[in-house]
Amino acid sequence: MTTNLILASGSPRRKLLLEQLAIIFEIQPPDVDESVVTGEAPEIYVTRLSKKKAQSVAEKHDSGAVILAADTIVVLHGNILGKPESKEHGLQMLNELSGTRHDVLTGVSICSGSRTETFCVSTEVSFRHLEEKEIAWYWETGEPRDKAGSYGLQGAGAAFVETLTGSYSNVIGLPLSETVVMLRDFSIECLGQKELSSG
Repeated sequence: MTTNLILASGSPRRKLLLEQLAIIFEIQPPDVDESVVTGEAPEIYVTRLSKKKAQSVAEKHDSGAVILAADTIVVLHGNILGKPESKEHGLQMLNELSGTRHDVLTGVSICSGSRTETFCVSTEVSFRHLEEKEIAWYWETGEPRDKAGSYGLQGAGAAFVETLTGSYSNVIGLPLSETVVMLRDFSIECLGQKELSSG
């Protein structure tokens, strides 16, 4: 029996990352409130939200489906930097990140039937000092507008990064190594697992 995997995300970056694992999956974006609860710690927020996303999609499917959901945030000095709400907000976040170290957290939840597993992966990223004109140019590329912290590591935003400690794919939106391990625990074959086991 083939287990159905559903990615509960509308992110094109998570779609591309998951496709690298040689898995067949469907996409069904969740519809959930992503507001931060007052006083909520960043790790609690991303894990809560990823679980909420997974379970909201799981409610629409039978127990044979496996739902994968994730949420990624940038954290600077303990403050959550989400997606920019406006140009001014995006430029402000990039200025705040300039010349600093920050953390990128991704909460991942996988759920099937009554079982839900959730974990969080953190990556430390250091930005060089950014000039005002390159921040302005970067915003006009359109790349930052739908990304936490107002930048994308997989695009031109990589030119801002001096060092990265931890999972690269985590910063893009899905920590692949940890996700593979958990998916296999839900009997989802990844990275040629079926071919290897049958050979």
